[in-house]
Amino acid sequence: MLRIAVATDKGIVADHFGHCESFMIFDTENKQIIKSETVANPGHKPGFLPNFLADRGVNVIISGGMGGGAVQIFNERNVEVIVGASGESKTSVEAYLQGSLKSTGSVCHQHIDDCAGKE
Repeated sequence: MLRIAVATDKGIVADHFGHCESFMIFDTENKQIIKSETVANPGHKPGFLPNFLADRGVNVIISGGMGGGAVQIFNERNVEVIVGASGESKTSVEAYLQGSLKSTGSVCHQHIDDCAGKE
């Protein structure tokens, strides 16, 4: 089984991981979603959310953007990070399961700047 979490705002992939309203957590088997649940974001504190999700057995996190510190903690906890995603949360999970959703690698280096990256 693979457990995939999506940082979500009203069913849509959130632009910024730490500030999303909730996480949709999908249990998958054989590239199919077998169960999903929504967990409210318990609050944005540095280093807290990656461990919160990893402790829930999450194997993959999907988000629009994410800070480097969170990416590092997920990597340490062996959680695959997919950033640069957009659209409906469930659709992004289905795309990941089919192998068509790839991480853009866009990491928010400073939370002051917008996550799209200013030139």
